[in-house]
Amino acid sequence: MVRPPAGFHSRDGLVGPCYIPLFRRPPTESTLLPSLPATLARLAPAAARGGEMDYLEVMLNAGPVVGGVLLLLLAASVVSWAIIIKKWMALRKAQAESATFLETFWQSKRLDSIYQAAEGLPASPIAAVFRAGYVELSKVTARQKGVEGAMSEQLGGIENVERALKRAAVSEVTQLESMVPFLGTTASAAPFVGLFGTVWGIMRAFHDIYQMGNANLATVARPISEALIATAVGLFAAIPAVVFYNLFVSRIRVLDSEMTNFSNDFLNIVKRHFFS
Repeated sequence: MVRPPAGFHSRDGLVGPCYIPLFRRPPTESTLLPSLPATLARLAPAAARGGEMDYLEVMLNAGPVVGGVLLLLLAASVVSWAIIIKKWMALRKAQAESATFLETFWQSKRLDSIYQAAEGLPASPIAAVFRAGYVELSKVTARQKGVEGAMSEQLGGIENVERALKRAAVSEVTQLESMVPFLGTTASAAPFVGLFGTVWGIMRAFHDIYQMGNANLATVARPISEALIATAVGLFAAIPAVVFYNLFVSRIRVLDSEMTNFSNDFLNIVKRHFFS
């Protein structure tokens, strides 16, 4: 008896073909894409939990060298910001009071009234220069009062006033420039200090690779992170320092020029009214 071949079956005694699928239909794009985001969504939290790094912990657990570098840079940054705030307020007040004094000086007719107004403007460097010149002028005129002085005595008196003005101007510039050089030092040195921390962190990473004998990411991640954090902190300390250093130097230069111009104008007035 001959058996029907595979794929055939008998219905009502008849033998006929039967459809048997030999291959599965390949999955379409619509069946693949919905599962891909779901898979990524399941894997993302696990990857985040395994790959996130607490940079504050890295800084606190840094090595002695990198930790010392970070402490030095953070201390320099704190001191720089304190100087920036203090010097910003001082220069702003000095400029405002200097403008007020110059307006009073050119509107007033008497030097004694100008002197009284200058005493109420302690932050103005130009007012301080005027006070020094006025005090010296009072001394010179007191010595020559009632006596017709010789030409040499008159020239010596005006020279004394000029020296007093220059001495007061130099003193005011020195006071205005106080603590500003620290900003320049921080701006120039902080990037190199941070670079030292970076180099040390890379050296430590290579040392860990040598000791463990493998160069995977887990071996070098922490030392490299310490190195990069040192660089970032160095830039954080240097960038504000260099910006405000240039700003303060330019403002002090303007005040210095105004003091020089005022000294020349005051000397001309003194020569015209007291030594002519």
